[in-house]
Parts: sequence; structure tokens; C-alpha cells
Amino acid sequence: MKGSPATIAIFASGAGTNARAIVRYFAEHESIRVIRIYSNKADAGVSQAAEEAGIPFTAFSREELTRPDGVLRQLQQEGTGWIVLAGFLWKMPEHIVHAFADRIVNIHPALLPLYGGKGMYGMNVHRAVKEAGDLVSGITIHLVNEHYDEGAVIHQEKVDVTGDDTAETIAKKVQVLEHEWYPRIIERLVLSSGK
Repeated sequence: MKGSPATIAIFASGAGTNARAIVRYFAEHESIRVIRIYSNKADAGVSQAAEEAGIPFTAFSREELTRPDGVLRQLQQEGTGWIVLAGFLWKMPEHIVHAFADRIVNIHPALLPLYGGKGMYGMNVHRAVKEAGDLVSGITIHLVNEHYDEGAVIHQEKVDVTGDDTAETIAKKVQVLEHEWYPRIIERLVLSSGK
């Protein structure tokens, strides 16, 4: 007899393209299930992704995230095993980081430690890569700790950047890597942890 599937909660702030890729990947998975999508914006595009997939959606305020009896309590009551950040722009509070030690994973649209830290997200990152004249960019999948983009690196993938690339075309190249690799690395992490 198989045990209960591992459970994932996705946190996202925007359109939810990575969240959609993750939901699709695990839709028929035998061992891993997405049980809820959370957002700090009630009208974020990711809410539509949740509705289309039939996954419960919860919007929360900064206060609800930072209060120990807020979002954390719901995560624990639902038996959430892992938290997956998919374009979530707020820093995770310490009480959640500690409660889910080594079970919060994030994806960053650059090769950390380059272009990480507060304010370095989305197009801000791709513009910085272009302005620096870098010949390569990519993704970093990492565990989350109390500091922006400083948790242990789990996986990186690279993509070439040419002189003809704009920040927008770099973003498209990086997004292809995100959608291909993030669900697979989440799967590997969750299954290898046994949690």
C-alpha cells in the first residue's frame, strides 16, 4: 500500500506562469500533490491558474503572513509538506522559514550569487544582465533561508546571451529554463527527502 502523497503549497505574486507549469507537471503525479496556491495579491493572475486547475486559492495580507497564527497556521493545519515560491516577491518571515526548514524552495532568474538580493526580480534582473554585457544567464533553484537569495543552491541551468538580446529576449530564454527545470527539481527534492 502506498503512503499519502507529499503536499506542496505554491506562493506566487504575479501571472503565475511557473505556478501553471508546476501544477501541470504534478496534476497526475502519484506521489506529489499541489494542495493550495497562496498570493499576496487577490487579483494576481495566479488566482486564475488555481481556479482552472481546481486548486484552492488563498490571498493574504502582510500582517497575515507575518503573524504566527496567520498563514503558518493554515499551512500546518492542511498538513503542507513543502512550500514552493514561484515569483513570490515578499521575504518569507523567520517563523515560516524555521517551521519549514529545508522545505521551502525558490527559483531565481539568474545565476546566483550574481544579481540576487532585495529588488532583484523579474525584468530588473534581466536588465542588469544586459547592462553588464554578460554572455550567459540562467536560473538558480535554491532553498530559502532568512535572507534574500542566500539559501543553499540546489540546481543551476545556463543559457547563452548574445549581443542582439534585449532584456525581454533574455527573459523569454530564462523562462523556458524555468518551466522545464523547476518542476523536475521540485520533484527530485521532495522525493529524495521523504518528507
